[in-house]
Amino acid sequence: LERSGHLKAADSPVFSSGSLNQFIAAGKPAWSKARGAVSSLLRHDNPILRDDEALRAKALWPRSVVCMHPPVQIGGYTDFYSSREHATNVGRMFRGEANALMPNWLYMPIGYNGRASTVVVDGTPVQRPLGQIKPQNADGPVFAASEKFDFELEIGFIVGRPSSMGEFLSVEKAQDAIFGFVLLNDWSARDIQAWEYQPLGPFQSKATATTISAWVVLAEALEPFRIDGPRQDPKPFPYLRQRGPHNYDIRLEVALRPRGSDEATTIARTNFGYMYWSSAQQLAHHSICGCAMNVGDLLGSGTISGPEESQYGSLLELTWNGAQPLQLGGGVKRAFLEDGDTLEIHGFCQGAGYRIGFGGCSGTVLPAAMLASARSAAPSVVL
Repeated sequence: LERSGHLKAADSPVFSSGSLNQFIAAGKPAWSKARGAVSSLLRHDNPILRDDEALRAKALWPRSVVCMHPPVQIGGYTDFYSSREHATNVGRMFRGEANALMPNWLYMPIGYNGRASTVVVDGTPVQRPLGQIKPQNADGPVFAASEKFDFELEIGFIVGRPSSMGEFLSVEKAQDAIFGFVLLNDWSARDIQAWEYQPLGPFQSKATATTISAWVVLAEALEPFRIDGPRQDPKPFPYLRQRGPHNYDIRLEVALRPRGSDEATTIARTNFGYMYWSSAQQLAHHSICGCAMNVGDLLGSGTISGPEESQYGSLLELTWNGAQPLQLGGGVKRAFLEDGDTLEIHGFCQGAGYRIGFGGCSGTVLPAAMLASARSAAPSVVL
């Protein structure tokens, strides 16, 4: 369409590469212009595609014959921890009710730098990770395949405007710098994480894979779905204060299809609107130390959980660390993910007579690969 002259988003071509980065770098006016042009081309009363069979054959392809690729070249990835319900649930599990939330949690968006190299697109299989695990009551760890492999239901956003080292983004500037949003699953090995996370936080347990949807929904498209988030108390520092609604009414569902089954069971339904810290606050906080941001950087919301048990965004919560396994279709039970299981995330915004979908975000768990070098180096190997 760009080559044919019907889709001009910027002064020079931006859609001829294998990612959206060049288009994103063209800036916000280009994003809006392209969105408007595509919408116009697909209207029933626009003859350009409707009446030109040859052009239509080049421009429109059946999804069944298309292999989707990652939409963006991601240089940096940061994952946050911004659902109060999720953070509280995890704290109750491991620290008790009195210390459920760490003292710093209500003052800033907590996050960690993840691995951009293992961000994969919807449908990519994910291999069960190997690592050090300390069994309960054991004196030391063993080297083994994770037995508590989990998903994390998240929304990710793509940075659309670069910032230089030392540049601080206000919440308003941060909001303006968001290109769009994707579904995100930050796969997590809970047993590896439990042994490694102190004192510096998650490392190998979160580096196996992060799956995103193949479609980026522009921030502009979500404007009608802005809502207020939870009341923030104590009041954030001035650099984190925001005016007006900064959360989004995105309805989310998680389904689990066990190996050998054609039936997926919906195990959670929740909403992005529950997030305590907004995407704009996350990006503003990320920049306040002078950290530079690049076009195409990915920031994850952190696990999205609501107040009800059916709204929890991880198996860690849904099964309370495996103590209460889920009942799936066909009499199957799951505490954590097993080899051959497929995890699917879907999301949408519901308008009056229309719906904005996010596509899918799925992955199937493959068995762990036991490398010869790892086997010989490990003091104790458990398969």
